[in-house]
Amino acid sequence: MTTGKAIVSRLAIQSWCFREFKQAAQLIAALQECGVNHLELCGVHIDMNNPAPTLDIYKAAGIAVSAFGVHGFGSDEAQARPAFEIARLAGFKTLSADFKDDAGLVVAEKLSAEYGRKLALHNHGRHHRLGAPWAIDALLAKSSDRIGLCLDTAWMLDSGFDPVEIAKKYQKRLYGLHIKDFIFDRAGNPEDVVVGTGNLKLKELADFLKSIDFDGYVTLEYEGDAANPVPALKQCVEKIRAAFAD
Repeated sequence: MTTGKAIVSRLAIQSWCFREFKQAAQLIAALQECGVNHLELCGVHIDMNNPAPTLDIYKAAGIAVSAFGVHGFGSDEAQARPAFEIARLAGFKTLSADFKDDAGLVVAEKLSAEYGRKLALHNHGRHHRLGAPWAIDALLAKSSDRIGLCLDTAWMLDSGFDPVEIAKKYQKRLYGLHIKDFIFDRAGNPEDVVVGTGNLKLKELADFLKSIDFDGYVTLEYEGDAANPVPALKQCVEKIRAAFAD
């Protein structure tokens, strides 16, 4: 069984958490303050048509880019290719993805085979066309095993399902994880909270991932406090490390 230490050693933070930090130096300093040296990049923090300079900055600072996304794939291959170029240059094996339609899936499958990279569908809640398990089932049934799931735990809660049970259901094609937690008001509106303090069964999730020797990417995501996310993110990192402790 994979140790919890091995899994949390590759814990990343999604760069969207730092969306108000426009300079790479700011983002690097924030990651270091959180005690994390992996990053899942999103398009806010990289020029997709010239990614090498930004990737070099992170590499020089000892930051490993472990994934990129969420990237929306449509029918335009030229629009899709830069995401795979980022994966090639940074050396990670899986991208977080959304598929706008079946044509987007076809393009993504083609480039996935060409670049030797996998794609992990990011579920995005009850209003997302691919947010519920039956929609995920249909997508995976018509795609190769190059396509899998990036389970966003909070957005799966928003869809009304237990993320731990969903992780078990899709374990053979579970390629990535966004660890995120929600509480809900009386109207059902979600609010980001420190992971493990809301509705996510964090310890159960950690125990399951260890039991299956999970080797996908693991990304922390907290979208609250955009101007000053570090205090809450530090608490999230502590909660995750405690949950995965052996």
